[in-house]
Parts: sequence; structure tokens; C-alpha cells
Amino acid sequence: MPPAVVLVTGVSRWLGGALAAELAADPSIGRVIGVDSVPPGPEVLPRLGRTEFVRADIRNPLIGKVIASAGVDTVVHMNISSTPGGSGGRTSMKELNVIGTMQLLAACQRAPSVRRLVLKSTSAVYGASPRDPAVFTESMQARRVPGGGFAKDSLDIEGYVRSFTRRRPEVDVAVLRFTNFIGPRIDSLLTGFLRMPVVPTALGFDARVQLLHEDDAVAVLVQATTGDFAGTVNVGAPGTVLLSQAIRRLGRVALPLPSAAMGPLGRLTRQAGITDYSPEQMRFLNFGRVVDTRVLREEFGYTPRFTTEQALADYARTVAPVVGPELVGGVAAAAEHVVGQVATLIEDVGSLAGGRRRPGTPVAAGLRAVRDA
Repeated sequence: MPPAVVLVTGVSRWLGGALAAELAADPSIGRVIGVDSVPPGPEVLPRLGRTEFVRADIRNPLIGKVIASAGVDTVVHMNISSTPGGSGGRTSMKELNVIGTMQLLAACQRAPSVRRLVLKSTSAVYGASPRDPAVFTESMQARRVPGGGFAKDSLDIEGYVRSFTRRRPEVDVAVLRFTNFIGPRIDSLLTGFLRMPVVPTALGFDARVQLLHEDDAVAVLVQATTGDFAGTVNVGAPGTVLLSQAIRRLGRVALPLPSAAMGPLGRLTRQAGITDYSPEQMRFLNFGRVVDTRVLREEFGYTPRFTTEQALADYARTVAPVVGPELVGGVAAAAEHVVGQVATLIEDVGSLAGGRRRPGTPVAAGLRAVRDA
């Protein structure tokens, strides 16, 4: 039976709005209620159709009145922030993610009408470290538990959802662990990173990246909302690309830097509002992460339309290249030459200051490694 009343949190963001629009277009669904603390923008509002928007903060217990008064039977939790900058800082982000989820689950627990819960989670719960397996399955845990940020919030949220299932075992719960989103319309951490004309990368690392096209993400969410799957499922496209390949195919220039320089660079980009280059994001871009999608295909019953390479190519259509493919190698070689000259200068200055020639300061050594890579 299709759901009678669906409540979607985070409806003012692109993905939440796209899901609400698809559900509202289904005549078999009685009502679609969209909840967010801010009204939908002009790029989302026209698509919502008959979706009933309710301006409410899920951190407020009043969300329980919305669920109870409307007789909601299906809740899709999408209002989970991945960037401190977009949430007013790390404190506000944690409150929205963790406290907001706790309030929403408490409201669902009290509402006897709720029969299904769908959680938009993330594959970031597996962490990123040099000890990771080649492929993560749903039964695996992080080899290095995330210590903060979006990944830690998502781990906590999944823990609260498991507790909810013990208190309300009759409620079907689907936890969707998405890989990185990409596409012409969606704005994600990875797309913000890859939009930079010069993309800083950690020297000596070339992560495997698994993507998911925005259209596949919406289709999976719709199927999870209207279907009967219960459990945890990894959601990602077939195949992977190397980070260096993604940068080249988008016409960007990679700038390998010593690992010690990545932390200050991340703080600088966050303060400048360029991209949220957080420590957890840096670990992902160093070590990568790939998930097994057998459960998605065989048990959940969905096969993505786009492979990772096709999803990247579709995104590339909307991104103006900084340099053409024929120039990428030349620009990279020029950058390496400049870095090498700076390394030589630093070593020469160091040898003069010390009265003898030294093999190189740490900074010079790192720069020389960039030149020689």
C-alpha cells in the first residue's frame, strides 16, 4: 500500500525538494508535507507542486504536533547538514543534526500513526584511513572512527535510529548510506571542491572516488519511501575514478602539496567561504572510500542509471574548464617547475644561514617532493 501521508524534513534544500516534488506527483499518495526552518528558495518552490510546506524547526518539540495532527505514516529525514558554514557554525550544525534528530525520533515514537521511517545517511560513517578495506559492506564498521564533524554526527544519528527501532519494532526503518552526490543541479561538498580552478591535493595520495548521480539519489529516496525495504543499504554508482582523473576531466589543475600544508589550507578556504575543506573531507580525499552495492541491487531492487564515470561526465557538462585537455599537462608541468625553484631557493637560504649546505628544510623537502613527483 502506498503511504497516505508523507513528511519530508529539509525540504528547502535541493535534494529534499526534489524528493517532495516526485512524491507530490504520485496520485496514489494522499498528502506530502514538507518541513524546514527556512522557506524554499525560488529554485525549489516551483517544483513542489501540491506539497504542503510547514515552517518548523525539528529541534523544537512542536514537530510532534505536526506529525500527530496530520496523521503522518511515513517520515523521511533529510534535514541533516554536512557543512558548518551552511548551518551557522559547527555548534549549530551539531544541534540541527543530533538534537534535531532526537526530537524528530521522539515525535515519531509518540505518534501511533507512524509506520515507516527513512533516514538519509552517508557512507562517511565508514570513515577514511589507510587501514580501510578495498570495499565496505553494510556489516562493516569504520577502521578509524570519525572524531567529529558530519561523519561523527551521522554515526550518532544512526545510533539513535537503532534505539528507535528497539522501542518501536513495528515501524519499518530504512537507512540509506549515500556516497558523494554529483550532478548539474545539486550542491555538495565534493562539487564545491571540484569547482575550484586549482584543486589542492595531498602529495603522494590519489584517492578512489565513488559517486552517485543526483537523479539516482532521488529515485532511491522515492523507492525507499514508497517501498517496503527495511534495513541498511549502501547507495552508490558502479565503478570508481581516481581523484586525479576527476580533476583532469573537469579541466581543473591539481596542485599537490605536502600533507602538513593541507590543514592550514583547509582553514583558509573555510574562512574565505570558498569550500568547506574540513579535516574529515581531507582524509576522504587522501584515502578515498568505496562501498559494496550488492544489497542495493539485489535486496533493495535498484540499479543506478549512471555509473560513476557517467555521473562525472554529466556534471562536467555544466562546468566550464579552466584549461583545455591539451593544456592540462603543460600547466601542471609549469606549476611543478615553479615549486621546484621555490624549494631550491629555500634550501639555498637555509644553507647560507647555517654556514653549511643542508639537505633541506621540511618545507623545502616537501616542495622538492612535489617537483620530483
